[in-house]
Amino acid sequence: MSKQFSRYGILFVISAPSGAGKTTLVDALRQTPNFVYSVSCTTRAPRGGEIEGEDYQFLSDVDFRARVKAGDFLEHAQVHGDFYGTLRKPVMVNLKNGVDVLIDIDTQGAAAIRSCDDSFIRQALTDVFIMPPDLEELRRRLMKRGTETAQQIDLRLATAAREMELWRDYRYTIISRSVEEDLQKFRHIMGAEGYLSRRLIQK
Repeated sequence: MSKQFSRYGILFVISAPSGAGKTTLVDALRQTPNFVYSVSCTTRAPRGGEIEGEDYQFLSDVDFRARVKAGDFLEHAQVHGDFYGTLRKPVMVNLKNGVDVLIDIDTQGAAAIRSCDDSFIRQALTDVFIMPPDLEELRRRLMKRGTETAQQIDLRLATAAREMELWRDYRYTIISRSVEEDLQKFRHIMGAEGYLSRRLIQK
């Protein structure tokens, strides 16, 4: 009698300090059909070029708070006065259907998912930290972007230094070099996680 194997989806959580190359990496990963990208909800106003439902789901403050109260979020946090959160239901539906999910969140959100009260989520989780080579390289990348003032860059670097202390909390850490190299490393992680014996379901 032949045995059939399948598996539940993997919840890939990716975090990095601002300027470490996470957004570029996530954009590259989203070009492939390997998983569903979880679009976060936020109460902040859309920025130029941002598309509803693709970049974020934009909610009013009242709506966001109501959904927090209803327990709709897998994780949520207040950052610089605005709320951000990941809706639980679409993540759960995809994982149970064997579809991998990618979430791009900060260290605070990753910690919330890590300590989630749902054992299914904890079992599905694979968290990856993108680490810049050093703070000077991060400063160079932020300056090259040209989107922040010197004061804003200093603030981001101070936050980055705190976040970089948390790399040990993650199952994997990628030292960021180039987009191509980071992408290759992330794909290696995806492959290894997909073959874990504990993820297999025998039918």
